[in-house]
Amino acid sequence: MKKLQQEIREELTNNIIPFWSNLKDEENGGFFGECDFNLNINKTASKGVILNSRILWFFSKAYLELKDNALLENATHAYNFLINSCLDKKYGGVYWSVDYKGNPQETIKHTYNQAFAIYALSAYFEASKDEKALDLAFNLVDLIENKCKDNNGYLESFSREFAPMDNEKLSENGVIASRTMNTLLHVFEAYSGLYTVTRSKEVEKSMRFMLNIFKNKIYNPALQRQEVFFDLEYNSLLNLHSYGHDIESAWLIEWGTSLLNDKDLLEEISQIGTALANNVYQKAYRDNSIYNENEHGKDDVTRVWWVQAEAIVGFINEWQKNSQDETYKQVALDIWEFIKEYIVDKREHSEWFWDVDANFKPSSKKDIVEPWKCPYHNGRMCLEILNRID
Repeated sequence: MKKLQQEIREELTNNIIPFWSNLKDEENGGFFGECDFNLNINKTASKGVILNSRILWFFSKAYLELKDNALLENATHAYNFLINSCLDKKYGGVYWSVDYKGNPQETIKHTYNQAFAIYALSAYFEASKDEKALDLAFNLVDLIENKCKDNNGYLESFSREFAPMDNEKLSENGVIASRTMNTLLHVFEAYSGLYTVTRSKEVEKSMRFMLNIFKNKIYNPALQRQEVFFDLEYNSLLNLHSYGHDIESAWLIEWGTSLLNDKDLLEEISQIGTALANNVYQKAYRDNSIYNENEHGKDDVTRVWWVQAEAIVGFINEWQKNSQDETYKQVALDIWEFIKEYIVDKREHSEWFWDVDANFKPSSKKDIVEPWKCPYHNGRMCLEILNRID
C-alpha cells in the first residue's frame, strides 16, 4: 500500500497537476476548454462551467494536501473566472458554458451544474478562507432549494430564467429523464462538501432528505444497484446498470453520511455501499479493470478513465471496512496497474486517455480535455489514497 501511495503521489505531482496547470488561460481567464487526442490545445474552444468548477475544486483540494502556493494561485484563477464570467448576475446561478472570452454561451441552468459550483466554492473557501466564496455557495444552495426542487426531490434542467425545460444534458441512451441518479448524487456530494466546512443545520436537513430518496427510490435492493433515469414519480425509465456510478456512490454517499454523526444511518448506508461494490465486482471486474455499464443485459466493455479511478477509491473503502479480507485491496492494486499500463497517456505533456476499447486501445476520437474530461475523478482518487493510507 505504501508503494501504491508513493506511485499515486508521483502521478498527481508529476503528471496530473502539471498538465492542468499548463491549460491556464492567462489572457481570457479560466482554463482552456479543449485539448484534442493529438494534444492540440484549442484556445478558442467553449469553456464548460462544470469543467471550470471541477478544476477549481481540484486545485483547492490539491493545495490543502500539498501546501504548494502555486496550486492556490491556480484555484484563485479558476475562482475569479467563475465569479466574473460563469455566474449569472441577473437571474442567479451559473451558466452551462461560456465562450473562450468568458461571454455567456449556453445559458441554461442545470441543478447538476449548480451543485459542482457549490462543491468547488466550498473547497476554495477551505483553502483560501475567502468568506465571499462561502456566501456564494450558500446563495447557490438557496437557489437549488427554492427553484430546483419539489416535494419529492430535485428537478434538473431550466432556462436562464429558471423555467423548466427538457433534461437533455443529463439524459442519454434514448430517454429524457425528469430526475436522475447522477444529479442527486452530486447535489448530495456538493452539500457534503459545504457541510464539511460549515456544519450548517439547513444543509444537514437537505442531506438527510436526499439520503431518504437514495435509500427508498434510487437504490434497487432486488438488483443491488442504483437505477439511473426516472420520471417525476421515480419510475425507472431504462434497464441500465451504471457500474461507474455505483462504485463511486458506494464510497461517496458513505463519506457524506459519515459527517452527520448518525451511527444507525451510517450503518444502513454502509450496507448499501457494500452491496453496490460487491455487485460491481461480481459483474464488471474483468482483466483488472471495470466495464463501463450494462444496458438491457448487454455489457459495454469500454474501460473509461473515471470509472477506473472511482473503482480504486470504492474498493479501498470496502477493504478498510473489513481489512481482514484483502480481496478488494488486491482489486484496487490491480486496477492501478491497469491504469498505469493503459489509461495513463505516456506521451509528453498529456494526462489520461478518456477510455480504451476491448483490446485496451485508446479512442483517437475522444479528447484529452473537453467539458466532461477533467482532473476531478483521477485527481480526487489520488487525494483520497494519500489521505486514506497511514
